[in-house]
Order: sequence, then C-alpha cells, then structure tokens
Amino acid sequence: MPTVFIAMPLRRFTGGQATVQVPGATLREVVENLEVSFPGVKARLVDEDDPDKLPPGLSAIVDGEATVLGLRQPLEPDSEVHFLPAIAGGADAP
Repeated sequence: MPTVFIAMPLRRFTGGQATVQVPGATLREVVENLEVSFPGVKARLVDEDDPDKLPPGLSAIVDGEATVLGLRQPLEPDSEVHFLPAIAGGADAP
C-alpha cells in the first residue's frame, strides 16, 4: 500500500499524522481514499478546474520523481508519495 507523506499545511486533516498508508493504484485513487479517511483533504489536492491535475502551487513527488501525469500517475504497492507546496524565494543567477 503506498505511503503518503503529509506536508505540514495538510496535517490538520490527518490529525497531525506525518505519514499515512493509503490504498490506490494511481495518484487519483490515493487522493480519493485519503478523502474517505480524512474529509476535506481532496479539495487541497485536486485542481477545481481540472480533476486530472493538482492545483497550482502543489507538486506530487512519487518515488523521488516529480510527476508530470498529475492524478493519472500510476503507483506501485510500495510507492512513496509526497505532496509538496511550492516554495518561493531564491535569487536569479547573474
């Protein structure tokens, strides 16, 4: 069962849990199952205008790689999933 690492801003939905195991063969299935266990989290993980995408400012990292397939990303039973908010800052190279 995939392990989902919960970013700090989303832990209010999981009762403070930093990781949860959630069944699913795709990222969409994992999000749907997260919603069953932790109501309200789906609205933070799915773009309201396109149900195949993550909302702007959120990335999904699956097994160490940023997904370009959005919620259609296939998962393995031992996949690790991280939902990460965008990080602003840094400096432009000269």
